[in-house]
Amino acid sequence: MVVVKKALCFGLSSCKLRSELKGRWAMAAAASFRWLLQLHKDVPKAANFYSQGLDFSVNICTLRWAELQSGPLKLALMQSPCDNVKQNGYSSVLSFTVNDINSTVTKLMALGAELDGPIKYEIHGKVAAMRCIDGHMVGLYEPA
Repeated sequence: MVVVKKALCFGLSSCKLRSELKGRWAMAAAASFRWLLQLHKDVPKAANFYSQGLDFSVNICTLRWAELQSGPLKLALMQSPCDNVKQNGYSSVLSFTVNDINSTVTKLMALGAELDGPIKYEIHGKVAAMRCIDGHMVGLYEPA
């Protein structure tokens, strides 16, 4: 709105105004998502959890840092600077569509996750919430 008013005050033509607005829009949309960061006590164990349990590919993994990828999502894991890293609430939930929710739940439980309530059988499909390593939440969805 301010750009339009200024353009009219300075006598910019509609063509120049469109060009000015496109330029400002391009600058506003210059940020792109890089990764989501989780803190963990044991980074290699957490990397193994996401790799084995949810088929993430591991781009890099050290004792203090890991970068994993699933499609366009990049997940960064960093060693917590303190011992008390356990997530108690529901601050963030990574949600995944899976082909077979029952086998995924079984696999994640073998890797240390716990179901946070029962698997729900909704009309649109099955859903489950799991509390994973260090308390991070993972949602699972199997379409009907």
